[in-house]
Amino acid sequence: MKILVTGGAGFIGSHIAEAHLAQGDEVTVLDNLATGRRVNVPEGARLVEADIRDAAAIDAVVRQGEFNLINHHAAQVGVGVSVQNPQYDAELNVLGSLNLFQAAARHGAVPVIFASSGGTVYGEQHTFPADESHPTLPACPYGISKLAVEHYLRYYHAEQGLRSVILRYTNVYGPRQHGDCGVISIFCDRMIEGVTPTINGSGEFTRDYVYIEDVVRANLLAARHLSHYDEHQVFNVCTGIETSVNRIFHTLNADFGGRFNEQHGPPKPGEQTRSVCSFDRIERGLGWRPQIDLDEGIRRTTAAARQEREARGEEQE
Repeated sequence: MKILVTGGAGFIGSHIAEAHLAQGDEVTVLDNLATGRRVNVPEGARLVEADIRDAAAIDAVVRQGEFNLINHHAAQVGVGVSVQNPQYDAELNVLGSLNLFQAAARHGAVPVIFASSGGTVYGEQHTFPADESHPTLPACPYGISKLAVEHYLRYYHAEQGLRSVILRYTNVYGPRQHGDCGVISIFCDRMIEGVTPTINGSGEFTRDYVYIEDVVRANLLAARHLSHYDEHQVFNVCTGIETSVNRIFHTLNADFGGRFNEQHGPPKPGEQTRSVCSFDRIERGLGWRPQIDLDEGIRRTTAAARQEREARGEEQE
């Protein structure tokens, strides 16, 4: 198969590109390298530096690539950024996605896997865990943009025959995650630097943390599904387990020998109190269920972060 992975120099996209290469697929990575890293692009993948907001460039890439599948992970992923600048969020996440879908529809109706957000599209939940039929009432522009793109994909399937699978991730974590997204990576980076991370508010807010390896497996199963069925499907990719930020801190701290004392700061305005999703539908439809538990995932994440730091020649505190 010939695969286009948008955002393939980023955290999740680079792992997906790597997995497709490992099973013998031909992979093209499209990334503007604004947040993605060139070093993340796996050996054997072709890198195209382009911005999904550039409609002409995207059309040319899709037309020339003759792809069998588009895996769409290029996005603005910061909830805080979306609150501060909703126009920028919409330009990247909505208008950029439309450029891609238009090109996919125009050049062979190329099937699409879209990375959405189970952590934000549902908003404050009424039932726990939330399945895919839960009301979608996102409370932040990031969640709104992700949900808007879902609706556009539904339209493209109904009106232009574009097959698609939407994967609603909860909180993905693992090696290569950096920056201001993902409490596990943020806390891990701080601890490696010898800095005590700050827990926002009480630390009792809960999230559903899913390890990158499980997310990659969901994408490979979705790709196989799209090669056989003319469908539009929506699946949560999650663990169904709520975990507090306090638990994350103490699990990481134990891996660092208990060197850090719990430290709290003010809560973030408008933060969801609880978020956890059900994976029943994807288990029935694709045979997927999470395999890496939180303790094992955190051990792997911290080990990879230490190795990366050592490879850069930096001393750990």
